[in-house]
Amino acid sequence: MKQDSEQPLTFAEDKILILYILKKVGKPLSHKELLELILAVADINYFYFEQFLSDLLEDHYIAKSPKNPNLYELTEEGSKSLSLTLDLIPGITKLKIDSHFKESFDSIQDKFSISAEYTPLSEKELIVTCKIIENHIDIFKLETYVGSKEQASQIVNNWNKNASEIYPQILNLLAK
Repeated sequence: MKQDSEQPLTFAEDKILILYILKKVGKPLSHKELLELILAVADINYFYFEQFLSDLLEDHYIAKSPKNPNLYELTEEGSKSLSLTLDLIPGITKLKIDSHFKESFDSIQDKFSISAEYTPLSEKELIVTCKIIENHIDIFKLETYVGSKEQASQIVNNWNKNASEIYPQILNLLAK
């Protein structure tokens, strides 16, 4: 089988790209946030992304945040490695990241700041959880039991669409 000489360089570029994005953000990111930022600027296969993330963790270029193990952050070793290898990222890719970065990051932050989901406990009992997350901290979390999947789905959809209106109303009611 013929080995593609471009492939190893592409893998290296993709790993450096992950380090570059973590450096650009300047704070820990969740798996979903990092994946979405990477996919917004590069055509990386999900399975390769997972392998690159694993390799970077193993090599101590990134680490799970000591404050929250669900977040990834750039290590000092990763930062040093990035400064030595940054030239491997094509200029057009860096330009794309730099020009679209803030928009993509803000969009992802907004997407993950409001969330709602339901979990079935039994056939007729579900728990709905509605949250507002800021800087990876739950600033508001509401859990309630409901009796049908339809009602749970309706609450989730309503929260995801109208949380910015519902949240202040709940706070006002609680403060009365």
